[in-house]
Order: sequence, then C-alpha cells, then structure tokens
Amino acid sequence: MAKVPAAAVAAGGLIGGYGVARWTKKRQLGGVVLAAAGAMAAQQWRRQAGGKAAGALTVAYVAAFAGSHPLAKKVGAWPSVFGVAGAVALASWAVADRRA
Repeated sequence: MAKVPAAAVAAGGLIGGYGVARWTKKRQLGGVVLAAAGAMAAQQWRRQAGGKAAGALTVAYVAAFAGSHPLAKKVGAWPSVFGVAGAVALASWAVADRRA
C-alpha cells in the first residue's frame, strides 16, 4: 500500500475542512476534518523529521488555518484556502516528505 505524503494529508485537511464546513453549513464538522488531518500529518512529521520539525509544521498548519480568514477577505475564500494549503504542503515537503 502506497503511503500518502504528509504534505497531501495537511493540504487535504485544510481544503477538506473548509469544503465540509461550507457544504454542510456545520463549522464544527469542518473543524473535525481539519483536526483529524492535522493530527495525522503531525504523526507523520514526527516520524519523518523529529519532534521539533513536527512542532514547527503543526504551528504552520494552525497559522495557515487562522491566516486564511483575513486573506479570504482580500482574495476570496477558495483562493485563500488553496493558497495556504499550498504553502503548508510546500513546507511539509521541504522539511519532512523529501526525506522519506
């Protein structure tokens, strides 16, 4: 079975969390998706790059979620979510996934 890169898990959590919240109109459900993907990505980051890197990438994941809100007011919701998801995916790849 092929392993899903942590970059894809993290980006998918940000995009999926927003999508679920928007389409179901239940923000809490989107938060569950966001948190579950973040926890899965954090476990992979810890295994691949160690605790400090996992901590830094987790902070980046949460900051991307928080930062997408004000950014959405400038560029729109979906472009904001895709932008921050791409940034987190790139950071994940650079710090953890390319080592695997």
